[in-house]
Amino acid sequence: MNSELIEALRQIERERRINPDTILEALKAALVSAYKRNYGRVPNVRVEIDRETGEIKVFSQRTIEEEGKEPRVEEVEVTPHNFGRIAAQTAKQVILQRIREAEREMMYEEYADREGDIVTGIIQQNDQRYTLLNLGRVEALLPPSEQIPIERYEHGTRLKAYIVEVRRTTKEPQIIVSRTHPGLLKRLFELEVPEIYDGFVEIKAVAREPGQRSKIAVASRNPSIDPVGACVGPKGSRVRMVVNELRGEKIDIVQWSEDLAVFVANALSPAKVKEVIIDEKEHRTEIIVPDNQLSLAIGKEGQNARLAAKLTGWRIDIKSESQTSEEKAKAEAEAEKAAEEGRCQALTSSGKRCKNKAKPGSNYCGIHRKLEKS
Repeated sequence: MNSELIEALRQIERERRINPDTILEALKAALVSAYKRNYGRVPNVRVEIDRETGEIKVFSQRTIEEEGKEPRVEEVEVTPHNFGRIAAQTAKQVILQRIREAEREMMYEEYADREGDIVTGIIQQNDQRYTLLNLGRVEALLPPSEQIPIERYEHGTRLKAYIVEVRRTTKEPQIIVSRTHPGLLKRLFELEVPEIYDGFVEIKAVAREPGQRSKIAVASRNPSIDPVGACVGPKGSRVRMVVNELRGEKIDIVQWSEDLAVFVANALSPAKVKEVIIDEKEHRTEIIVPDNQLSLAIGKEGQNARLAAKLTGWRIDIKSESQTSEEKAKAEAEAEKAAEEGRCQALTSSGKRCKNKAKPGSNYCGIHRKLEKS
């Protein structure tokens, strides 16, 4: 058994890159427990393993008391003659346990650094509680909260998913993946668009309503490269691959701009925008579009405007040209009426006319007098 133990440790070190010292220390502790379990609870027992021959010896410290002398501690060998059989069984258990622990740790370390990355797996199990994705050496968990409601996950189907979290457990690492995370869309475009992978085109922002529609804003770091065209690809081939992977999710690719007004207008694509009014204090934009573009700008159930707001990070209010003209005409009429009645012509934060009387010789009340100077 002794030579076999050393050879086994060397093989483990070569094939699995597990330090044999780690196994030997664990084996010593296990053999001490085995000795006490089989031969009585002898105090101060320790086990020595020769690293060259694999020979195993058990020692016990005993206190020797002699009349007229100070007590002394002696270490004596107490290795039982049949301890080899117990040692062999214990060594096998410890080695297997350490191999499993080392493999779990290596798998955890392999995937812990991949949070935010994309993986491809085979759907193994699917029920109301969860879907399991076989990644080869380990399985990933796709919870209901990370699933797209309209997707059907059939057994044996290949699927790409985004790693949102890797948890260390007493068994295999638990890898949580997502099909709804905006990062999935970003990683898919990195796979399909070489200009993004090489760093010539940058994805600046992503907004998703998973399974329905998404928007991405892209910018070029090279003036000669059209970022939108690069993502669309020849005859739409690149974006089509992403759409197919997301099973028909519509994707709008828009050009990012440092000019907020331009970026917001682009974000409302495919609608055409006539004017963008920015209210920095309220972090709000007012968008004016031609009458025939209003429904397109808002989108079905407000989806286009909602995604544009997510993409830009600004509140977006959309009005048609005719609506804006009506509001302007109404405001002018109210101002004239207020002037005739001697009331303040200032607009309050609610958008209504101030009800206070104007000061003599002025169009404004005392509260809004500063407006007269501006």
